[in-house]
Amino acid sequence: MKKTLLILAVAATALMTSCVNNKEMIYLQGADSIYANTLAIDKNFQLLIQSDDELAISITSRDKQLIEQFNNSILVGSGNSASGSSQAMTQSGVCYFWVNQDGTIEFPIVGRVKAAGLTVEELSENIRQQLAKDVNDVQVSAKIMSFKITVLGDVKNPGTQSYTGQRLTLLEVLGRAGDLNASAIRTNVLVIREENNKRTSYKVDLTKPESVFNSPAYYMQQNDLVYVESNKSVKVKGSTSYTYLTVTGTLVSMVASIVSLIIALTR
Repeated sequence: MKKTLLILAVAATALMTSCVNNKEMIYLQGADSIYANTLAIDKNFQLLIQSDDELAISITSRDKQLIEQFNNSILVGSGNSASGSSQAMTQSGVCYFWVNQDGTIEFPIVGRVKAAGLTVEELSENIRQQLAKDVNDVQVSAKIMSFKITVLGDVKNPGTQSYTGQRLTLLEVLGRAGDLNASAIRTNVLVIREENNKRTSYKVDLTKPESVFNSPAYYMQQNDLVYVESNKSVKVKGSTSYTYLTVTGTLVSMVASIVSLIIALTR
């Protein structure tokens, strides 16, 4: 009888401790062997301009008359204010514009220009070609200023953050959010994306390299939403870290009780 109780106690202890040491907490399992040989990277991270984006567009030219038109204290751009347009401030030839719902901006001299669906390089070249009809020496550079990502759920620092540049990955976003908490589910990270007037969701398993690197959501786009689900052990009430510590403490207490019972029975 004592031997049977001892076996059951050891089995129960092993089962409970295995819950704490969860293999699903390890990121990119097997990546060292999968990528032992160098693989080409698909550079599909270039952002496309979307409606409601804020753009910074700069004009450079030796033609003083051209630049003077962009150096006024205020330029009228496109936007969604009450009057149907927003004012774009400019200094040294840099103007800021909101992309209308129809995907266009109202650019000085040129007029209405399509922006949505283009890269910043394509938009810059389109505007340059329009201006070059009257001015030989002109350069145009556009930049997306509204690259924002929202991270919610079981991460250390949830919230909305702004980024510069065009290349931003899901792993970088989670890293900037302080990484996932110990109680987060790493096998089912949700990314919700809006593009072309459609909303799409992607599921990413952070433990599997192919799920991470091959996902359309690996490279982030402006206004993406990332949600990290919590483990079932985390209750609705109370903070995540406190609940996780409480569960762990309960398991330790149970193990201690079983050990005490074993000692009492074997005396």
